[in-house]
Amino acid sequence: MEYVQLNDIIKSSKNILIISHLNPDGDTLGSMCGLYSAIYDNFKKKPSMLLMSKLPEVYTFLPYVLEAKHISDYDKSREFDLVINVDVASYDRMFESEVLFSKAKYRVNIDHHITNNGYADMNVVKPEASSTGEVLFDIMEDLGWKVSLNTAKCLYTAILTDTGSFRFSNTSSRSLEVVSKLVALGVRPSELYKYCYESNSKEHVLFQAYCISKAIFSSDNKIAYIIIYKKDMEKFNVGDDCTEGLTEKLRAIKPVEVAFIVKQLSANASKISMRSETADVSEVCANFGGGGHKLAAGCMINSPVEDAAQKVLNEVLRINL
Repeated sequence: MEYVQLNDIIKSSKNILIISHLNPDGDTLGSMCGLYSAIYDNFKKKPSMLLMSKLPEVYTFLPYVLEAKHISDYDKSREFDLVINVDVASYDRMFESEVLFSKAKYRVNIDHHITNNGYADMNVVKPEASSTGEVLFDIMEDLGWKVSLNTAKCLYTAILTDTGSFRFSNTSSRSLEVVSKLVALGVRPSELYKYCYESNSKEHVLFQAYCISKAIFSSDNKIAYIIIYKKDMEKFNVGDDCTEGLTEKLRAIKPVEVAFIVKQLSANASKISMRSETADVSEVCANFGGGGHKLAAGCMINSPVEDAAQKVLNEVLRINL
């Protein structure tokens, strides 16, 4: 086990920080809170937790998540004994938190993205895992950690959301084995499903309906994409998490093989999220400095949204669907 010394590292660390990624989803938040819960239960230590973006309302049910602080609340000169990144695919994806990571006495990178090149002192990267939550469960099981109900709820949420309720191709027999063990610990699947997928605001639902109505189709409907403007987000009064699930809705249209959304961050910055049935969209995103998984990837492009959309479309066409 590449992480066999993790017990000793945690025991010797007086202050610990857990970092989640920008625009947090269920995997990074569930992993962050699950790791916090496990360290508290097994070592009687309370790590700090860092958010790079506003906490999505839908995930406020997670145990301990409200104890997480935004990067703006941290003293950037502080030196932690141990910093652990969860679900952060690459070094440059840490953005402002990079300074805290680089100052740490010891750094750990726990992830499941195939494009992760191992940028820490200890790297536990398992591309075959469905989620970082699944990777964390394996670590906890191998190291003999107690997994409490709070920890189980967090890890189940991580796996549930990154597998799209066990619908995506990253769902494996191991994924189902892990969630079976979490259910045996007391997790109620129907409860967590409702929190994650049936607790959206009216504004959120209407905004997504508006976005889908503006979808653009190409290549005999094999490609579908949506351009999302800040002005529309403001009009509907929705947050950064408003786009979660949109690519899946586009991909669910029968002819569509590649779906992506282009979200305006500023006049000259756009965020891309992609999903595919068969094409390697991580290759597309890697050409823009991003990455992820073969069938689900993302990147940032320093261009206006219309230009960014055209650049991505050109790359998708280049791979010859």
